[in-house]
Amino acid sequence: EVQVVESGGGLVQPGGSLRLSCAASGGFTFSNSAMSWVRQAPGKGLEWVSRIKSDGNTSYTDSVKGRFTISRDNAQNTVYLQMNSLKPEDTALYYCAPEGYPPLGQGTQVTVSL
Repeated sequence: EVQVVESGGGLVQPGGSLRLSCAASGGFTFSNSAMSWVRQAPGKGLEWVSRIKSDGNTSYTDSVKGRFTISRDNAQNTVYLQMNSLKPEDTALYYCAPEGYPPLGQGTQVTVSL
């Protein structure tokens, strides 16, 4: 059974930074799997944010390019999302998921506000 635990969210002022973590375990081989971050803003649907493939190749949605950085630690089965220059529109519940799976964890709330 695949399990993920997201952490690192919080309340931050515009322009601030947060680092999200996602610890994964269960019925898949982390090092061979792409991992994604998705988010859901209040009253909206899920939005894909970023992906890191098993070879380290990364991709981002346009609205976060240059501000967010995804990385992974295969020894720790953990994927990270470094978020800089945060904006109020980044406010959302952030989830991670292995390739081919929907969000499975509780998510971690990011709120960007004065």
